[in-house]
Amino acid sequence: MNTFQPYKPKNEKEKFLAKAFLKLKNEQDMANFLRDLLTIKELEEFSNRLEMARLLKQGMSYKAIAKKLKVSTTTVTRTAHWLFHGCGGYGKVIK
Repeated sequence: MNTFQPYKPKNEKEKFLAKAFLKLKNEQDMANFLRDLLTIKELEEFSNRLEMARLLKQGMSYKAIAKKLKVSTTTVTRTAHWLFHGCGGYGKVIK
């Protein structure tokens, strides 16, 4: 069983960012905020990470995920580390 350690924001800016996400109550508002906050490339990268985590939870192999999403197995391994040994954030949103 995994024991997740909660992340503590390092400063007021990080706290403000976390609180900003909590203010958004629907998918369109969230999509608009993410697009304003992130570049297209960052948005694609974050979407890929979440998809990697979802596929890992489904039991897909690292190699198959890397091929499907056109990323390296190292990237999949990094995502798997945070999925299984991180703060529990991926698991919460994948449910």
